[in-house]
Amino acid sequence: MWTGVPVEAIADGIERQMVWGERIMIGRLRFDPRASTAVHSHPHEQITIVERGRVRFTVDGTERMASAGDVLHFPSGVSHGATILDEEVVLVDIFSPIREEFLKSG
Repeated sequence: MWTGVPVEAIADGIERQMVWGERIMIGRLRFDPRASTAVHSHPHEQITIVERGRVRFTVDGTERMASAGDVLHFPSGVSHGATILDEEVVLVDIFSPIREEFLKSG
């Protein structure tokens, strides 16, 4: 599915591929070891699937470890962030509605 989808470097050690429709968006993110995302929130509902690796998530102030095969749900407005441990991680993020700001970055 991801063959032919452009790869965008969005930060040091983080690459993203995005596919979207009218009301849903899916992204595949590849993280280098020890990369991280800032704790943030957004009005979009998000489901994250860990495709590869192990990652420490901070969700609403609580830490949670996740590994390949785990699925996480982030309701609208809930603060969350990710810290990659010592191996490459691939996450698949699903958003509804689509994140308009992601369309402008690519």
